[in-house]
Amino acid sequence: MIVLRFIVLAILLYIGYRLIAANFKSKKADEEPEHSGEPGKITDVLVECPCGRLVPRQQAYELDHDGEIRYFCSETCRNEYESKAEDK
Repeated sequence: MIVLRFIVLAILLYIGYRLIAANFKSKKADEEPEHSGEPGKITDVLVECPCGRLVPRQQAYELDHDGEIRYFCSETCRNEYESKAEDK
């Protein structure tokens, strides 16, 4: 009788574990970002800041300097470059 109770309890625990694990997997799949476009398609390029850092162009700060667009990793870098360009 005790063995039967132990087996039933083990089965119930296993079923509960499987339900909880399946719930976490489905939530994790919902949180993952979906990739837009075709696989392997380039959606952004890296640009180099004058300080040497590489940043995605969509996240870079821009400055139009003498008709040429320059890209920066931060607003601070852009402001420093702009102030140095004004001093010249």
